[in-house]
Amino acid sequence: MLLIQDIRENKEAVLAALAKRNEDFTDAINQALQLDDERKSCQKELDEILAKSNAIAKEIGQLYKEGKRDEAESKKAETAELKSASQELKEKQNQIEEDLRAILFTIPNTVNEKVPAGKSEEDNEVISSWGEPKDLSNEAIPHWELAKKYDLIDFELGVKITGAGFPVYKGKGAILQRALINFFLDEAIEAGYDEVIPPHLINEASGIGTGSLPDKEGQMYYMPADDLYLIPTAEVPVTNIYRDVILKESDFPIKNTAYTPCFRREAGSYGKDVRGLNRLHQFDKVEIVTIVHPDKSEDTLLKMVKHVTDLVEKLELPYRILRLCGGDTSFSSSHTYDIEVYSGAQNRWLEVSSISNFRTFQANRLKLRFKNADGKTQLAHTLNGSALALPRIVAAILENHQKDGKIFIPKALQKYTRFHEIS
Repeated sequence: MLLIQDIRENKEAVLAALAKRNEDFTDAINQALQLDDERKSCQKELDEILAKSNAIAKEIGQLYKEGKRDEAESKKAETAELKSASQELKEKQNQIEEDLRAILFTIPNTVNEKVPAGKSEEDNEVISSWGEPKDLSNEAIPHWELAKKYDLIDFELGVKITGAGFPVYKGKGAILQRALINFFLDEAIEAGYDEVIPPHLINEASGIGTGSLPDKEGQMYYMPADDLYLIPTAEVPVTNIYRDVILKESDFPIKNTAYTPCFRREAGSYGKDVRGLNRLHQFDKVEIVTIVHPDKSEDTLLKMVKHVTDLVEKLELPYRILRLCGGDTSFSSSHTYDIEVYSGAQNRWLEVSSISNFRTFQANRLKLRFKNADGKTQLAHTLNGSALALPRIVAAILENHQKDGKIFIPKALQKYTRFHEIS
């Protein structure tokens, strides 16, 4: 959530940054500022009433000392009227603050100055690439057929048990899945991330804290009987560990990693691009979350990108790094890099990680603060990234490492799988 004082002090700059998202938020910004003016006006009236009440209280005390009881009682009636007026103003102010908060919830984060303007993924900027995409010609078999051929993943059984988008991993497919999770966690721990195992359900406050709620696109699974949500990513519960916390500057950087299943409704996703593992309702992911001093967040973002790309290189998969344009940057993010691996059988790039800097947007919602060197309290910066999401990584491993009727396991994974190939 944007800070209202930042909007007031830098209105034109905020609007210019938001314009990169290919939307006009002028009305929302103006409405927020108007509500803030009304809030300030209410506060001024409340302060005046409080000052008047305090002055009358002193006067009443003096009148009693002087034995002027009737005059003192008359003044008491005046304080009662002031108290009633004060209560009405407080109720009005509370409503204004609720309305202001609701408007601010509709305004996304301002994007970093490096982020290009654009409407969609077509306008994303390719930063760099690694490896040569394999030309598998007509020999390439897509991962959903490989999964069936080698009995690795049963999509039809998942439909029987639950529905589409909930696959069942079997045999070496299940082992490969577990191997990747352990590999990603071990690599994160080696890089200085502390592992946590968070809940897979969150309350409303946690969803609001990271920007998952209000859920404008209806992508979260909700359980009304308990008023809880299934997590869309470990980012949500892990970042909420620090909700309503005041850190010390010496605590930075805070680095956490977590493995969790993730749940997304993926409403409106149809077509060939959702076949097999390309888009699921339940999938596994290892997440990295970092909380840093505001001066360090952009450098930290690049370090997190490097961590993720190192993983992909160890899996021997060609990849490219994209800087997302304003129109493709998520609601809460200020600056996002996507990592895409090449699918040898589908002849296209598959996103396997998004690494984002949220600056103070989440911290403002979370009330995640720290005391700086001057002893003043200010908001921290939060970042997170997939390191990595498994479905498309598995798809890319199966498709890119197929040869002569076998699927070869990347060397870095072999100590985890305890087999070198699938045949």
